[in-house]
This record gives sequence, structure tokens and C-alpha cells, in this order.
Amino acid sequence: MSATTDAADVRRRTRELLAAHPPATTGRTAFLRARFDAGLAWVHYPVGLGGLDAPRSLQVVVDTELAAAQAPDNDPRRIGIGLGMAAPTVLGYGTDEQKQRFLRPLWVGEEVWCQLFSEPGAGSDLAALGTRAVRDGDDWVVDGQKVWTSGAHLARWAILIARTDPDVPKHRGISYFICDMTDPGVEVRPLRQITGEAEFNEVFLTGVRIPDSRRLGPVGAGWKVARTTLMNERVSIGGARIPREGGMIGTVARTWRERPALRTHDLHQRLLTLWVEAEVARLTGERLRQQLVAGQPGPEGSGMKLAFARLNQEISGLEVELLGDEGLLYSDWTMRRPETVDFTGRDAGYRYLRSKGNSIEGGTSEVLLNIVAERVLGLPAEPRNDKDVAWKDLAR
Repeated sequence: MSATTDAADVRRRTRELLAAHPPATTGRTAFLRARFDAGLAWVHYPVGLGGLDAPRSLQVVVDTELAAAQAPDNDPRRIGIGLGMAAPTVLGYGTDEQKQRFLRPLWVGEEVWCQLFSEPGAGSDLAALGTRAVRDGDDWVVDGQKVWTSGAHLARWAILIARTDPDVPKHRGISYFICDMTDPGVEVRPLRQITGEAEFNEVFLTGVRIPDSRRLGPVGAGWKVARTTLMNERVSIGGARIPREGGMIGTVARTWRERPALRTHDLHQRLLTLWVEAEVARLTGERLRQQLVAGQPGPEGSGMKLAFARLNQEISGLEVELLGDEGLLYSDWTMRRPETVDFTGRDAGYRYLRSKGNSIEGGTSEVLLNIVAERVLGLPAEPRNDKDVAWKDLAR
């Protein structure tokens, strides 16, 4: 398909979709299903799995045509974990049956996904995780606790890593599973955040039975599979496509233009510096997406995620200072469990508080600095004393 698929062909296919399923008269779910079946969900995915085996760069042709026609999208903020992390992992390591079962409802948004990776004792050092999966016939019985799980209260499915062999070093004894969040033994509890709401959760797994048919990749190769998830996660968080002056910098710039009485020389200089840095980050993200045409994301995505976290925190701090007393107000401490995460929504106080999590979620900034140093810059790795030690013998 890719040998003959070009921008004109993709544009033609998109217009045929719109003609057969007019957005004004077609239900949202029906339109999204038709779009997936036409290969216009992810054009770079295989034919039959929402794609056309076409270059990734042609996706913008589809998106532009559909936006002009006011076609519905799949609410990517609500299903971001599925789109950005689960889908590429299922595509890379799933069986044919798994790809057929999971990718279409995931992309359409009929099934929400979450990520069961971090644990109370295994966050930055994720490979030290202790959740156990023990083989029992055709099933795996899973016991353990996960934490900082975004959207677990909404999710039907979860990508899960668990220890299947405690007698080998920590990176080699992990396997990767797809967990049904509705199964007996799965308990989701809210974690209230500094913002007052609970988009994060802790998840307790007690005797949860997962069929071996929902394992991704070989037994014991879960860390390799998880690295695919993590690399895609960092690109999806830090490298999202936004227009010039999009995101938080746009919010502050609008306030600056509309309320001149708030301006000072010092704030002006800081705004100019952050505006330039935000634009550099945006253009770097565009270059990173173009590099993805050649294959899977690499460690460079960690640099984008680092920049995303730092800029969000500095820009939101500048906004609070710019607004003065008004910036200290916080409109709503109501405990709620939101369906989406909006880094730029609500008021300045929310943005300031929510951005504090940006340097933790999706990999802490300290860990990402190590990844950039070792895998991008080629600097010597930090000394490790646990590389050849069995997980069960590690001090905890």
C-alpha cells in the first residue's frame, strides 16, 4: 500500500469517507468506526488495523481534511494512555488476535486504558517492582499494588508489568500483561492531589487471574516491552503537536496583551525568555515527530518530556506572579475524579498546582536526565551494584 499511497490518495480516501458518512448526519461512534475501517485512524499502521501502511507524515492530510469538515475526533485527552502507550505496544508485541481485539475499540474510544507500572517502592527505579505474577495452568495469578495510575477509575483495560521470576536480576524477571480492570480482585482507590481532585489512583491486585493469551511478548521480556511503552509515553506527553503560542505560554501571552496594567519590566523579560524557549520546544517536537517516520521513538523523547515539565512549571509560576493577588485565588477544591487531564484549563492557581506533577508523571526529571546523558549524549553510565544480583536478594 505504501508504494502507491501519497498525499493525493490519502486526501481522496478522506473525502470518500466524508461523502459516505457525513459528520452532520452520522453518529460520532459510527463515524469513528468508519474512519478506522477506512485506514484513516493511524495511516502508518497496517492495513486492517486502522492504517494504510503509509508514511506517518501523511496523517496531517487526514486531520486537516476532517477538521475542515468539522468531523468528530476520538477525544484524545480522555484516551491518551491508550493512544500514546497501549496502542504502539500492542502493535509492536501483540499477537494478530490481540491486535484485532484491542486496537479498534481503543482508537474509537469505546474502551479506556490505564497503565499499571509504578509501585510505592518502584517509581523511579521501576524495574525493582514487586507485584508478582505466578503461572497457574493457562492463567497468571497477580498480587500486588500499583500507584499513580491515571484514569484507573474509568479504565476497562490496563497495561501491566509484574515480576514472574524473582531469581534473576530485576530487569530480566518481568513480564507484560493486559489486565481487565473489571476482573475480581482489582480494587481502585482515589489519590487526592494538591489540586483537590483525584485523576490519579492506587490499584490493589489480589488474586487477579489473567489468561496467558493476554501476555504481550515472551515471558521474562517484559522490560523490553515496557521500554517501548515508556519511550512512546514521553513523546506523547512532551511532544504533542500544538500551534505557535499554544499551551500554557499562549494563556500567559493573552493575559499580557489584554491587561497592560499588570506589566513590569522584569515580568516582560521573563515572558520573552519563556516564549522563545516554548517556541524552540515546539519546533523541536515537530522535528521529533518527523524523525518518527523512520521508526519507533528513541531516548530523544525524554528530552522533550524534560522541557515540557520545566516550561510548564516556570510559565505557570510566571502567570501567578503576573496576576498578583488574583493569582493566589483558587476557584474550586471540590474532590472529583475527572475524565480528562487539562494542563491549561481552569484558573491560574490550578495550572500552577497541576504543573508540579509534570516533573514526576511519565518518568521523573532526574531519571530522564540520566537517560539523556547516557543514551543521547553517550556519557558514562552511573555505577550500579545490582546489575547481576537476583531481585529476591536486593536490599529493600
